[in-house]
Amino acid sequence: MFDHISIQVEDTAASAAFYDAVLTPLGAGRVLDVGEVVGYGTTAPSFWLGPASPGGGEAREVHIAFAAADRASVDAFHEAALKAGAGVLHAPRLWPEYHPSYYGAFVRDPDGNNVEAVCHRPGGPDDPR
Repeated sequence: MFDHISIQVEDTAASAAFYDAVLTPLGAGRVLDVGEVVGYGTTAPSFWLGPASPGGGEAREVHIAFAAADRASVDAFHEAALKAGAGVLHAPRLWPEYHPSYYGAFVRDPDGNNVEAVCHRPGGPDDPR
């Protein structure tokens, strides 16, 4: 069901030290550091930490990404979200900055949270893999 979840923290270094310690017994650990953002998982990041207010701005929303079986499911998620009144953050598309087959759509739920559907599978002539 879940692909990845991101939470915002006040002190990234302190929170990273905490999660470094508590996730190790569960077989997970730090797999990616990108500036002030830290990704945890077993082989790929599925749990992310990031600063609560980058640049001193407003606190950020929760980010939840649901795993989709294929790109058509991402498209269907986007259409269902629109019909349910969601605000669109990003329409379905490839996100090559994440990896070449990352196909996702991002919407805001009724409480303003960033909700995503993502498919990691190659998907046709527009996919370079």
